[in-house]
Amino acid sequence: MPLEPLSQKEIEDRLAELPGWSVADDRLTRTYRLANHFAATALVMHIAQIQDELDHHSDLTLGYNTVDVSVNTHSVGGALTHLDFGLAHRVQEIAPSHGVR
Repeated sequence: MPLEPLSQKEIEDRLAELPGWSVADDRLTRTYRLANHFAATALVMHIAQIQDELDHHSDLTLGYNTVDVSVNTHSVGGALTHLDFGLAHRVQEIAPSHGVR
């Protein structure tokens, strides 16, 4: 089955399941705030591991105590797909173990 972009309704429905996430410029995004730089770096490493498992990668920006996650699916012209929301759900699941505020 070929990968298809999600409809606006599907995006809105899936977004409702991801508190703190939003869609901007055709990208699913979230900023996580952590206690310090080490905790933020550990979160980045954990997200990188998940991305390799899923073979789907986001843009990650590491700040002193923040991690910005931004993702879409390049193979369908930068649209949002179930892959993006699957990655977001996985990140959402592991974030509390890193002390996300």
